[in-house]
Amino acid sequence: MKTIKVIKGRILQREGDVSRKVYHIKSGLLRSFYIDHKGKEHVFMFAPENWIIGDAVKEGMPCVLFIDALEDSELEVRDHLLELNPNSDIKALYNRMVVLQNRIIMLMSATAIKRYEHFVDTYPNIIQRVPQRMVASYLGITPEALSKVKGDKFRGK
Repeated sequence: MKTIKVIKGRILQREGDVSRKVYHIKSGLLRSFYIDHKGKEHVFMFAPENWIIGDAVKEGMPCVLFIDALEDSELEVRDHLLELNPNSDIKALYNRMVVLQNRIIMLMSATAIKRYEHFVDTYPNIIQRVPQRMVASYLGITPEALSKVKGDKFRGK
């Protein structure tokens, strides 16, 4: 672990980077954000003093978030959380973080059909095991809208 100082405006991570870094904010303020396919910026989170910020992506996968300094900051730079403590509980927690980060990004920026496709990809074995009203709730849409989305997907729209 090393300590670095960064100036306001510095980008620590870009979408597409293969980064395994986690930043602990000693002083200052960082944020992570996502830029959708239309170029719209979506703030994922802010990280003030004593917070940790990073990108929850699976090993070897490119990052989806940008991380930048909103203020001059002092940071402890750590290796990926799993490399620090690779026990099974941390792996399970990290897998949860990956799913939650992707879900939040989808809810901020994706169409209902894209959110549904992501749900099917993330949970391929439960689509038939949970009521459609619960799937709709997870997607942030009504059951009627889910029926329309599924119909549109079936028709190839």
